[in-house]
Amino acid sequence: MKRHIPQFITMLNILCGCIATVFAVMNMLELTALFVFLGIIFDFFDGLAARLLNSQSELGIQLDSLADMITSGLVPGIVMFQLLAMSQTGGWNLDFSGSGEALTWGVLKTSFLPFFGFLITLASAYRLAKFNIDENQVSSFIGLPTPANALVILSLPLILLYQGNDYLNSIILNPWFLIILTLLSSYLLNSKIELFTLKFDNWSFKDNALRYIFIIVSLVLLLTMKFLAVPAIVVFYIVSSIVYKFGAK
Repeated sequence: MKRHIPQFITMLNILCGCIATVFAVMNMLELTALFVFLGIIFDFFDGLAARLLNSQSELGIQLDSLADMITSGLVPGIVMFQLLAMSQTGGWNLDFSGSGEALTWGVLKTSFLPFFGFLITLASAYRLAKFNIDENQVSSFIGLPTPANALVILSLPLILLYQGNDYLNSIILNPWFLIILTLLSSYLLNSKIELFTLKFDNWSFKDNALRYIFIIVSLVLLLTMKFLAVPAIVVFYIVSSIVYKFGAK
């Protein structure tokens, strides 16, 4: 019975991804972000449960990647699609309650740029497929994990809603910014950059100093910067991983 518990948690991740997909298509990006966040929480706990119950399985590994493909691959692509569509209007609609849906489809009559956002989905699929056959990504990740990438993309509409001003809005909804972010996101997902994981083999500070420092810094950034902290935390994650790798040599 216990071997099915991690798989049930993974199924909850899939359910959250499906719900988030519906809200993303409807341009209800605040609720989209909520369900992606819940899905990522389930993604963390399914692996934790599998280790604690000693119930890792090949089926669980494949199911986990399928869940990530929806929650952290498909949904961010749709959100970027919506943001790129908004960037084409000039008069940006920051009401993510679903009223922008007709506006989005109106944009598609004159521009195919929003579809560029699905490059994130394609890059996520490629990364997840590689991850499943890569035996080297046990104690570290090669390339940015899809949940971390998803959080960056999903933070953008939340920044617009809760911390936006004319300056920030003009940057985030600039089509060139979104194009560059899409390209950078797709590159980082499949890059050769080695990144540490948050998996603890023990609670020793000596063995997990980098992880503890990362968690503390992340909490401080979240408390002081709110949603703006999310991109900053991912940048800190990448930089600290690179510094730690070179320092360990």
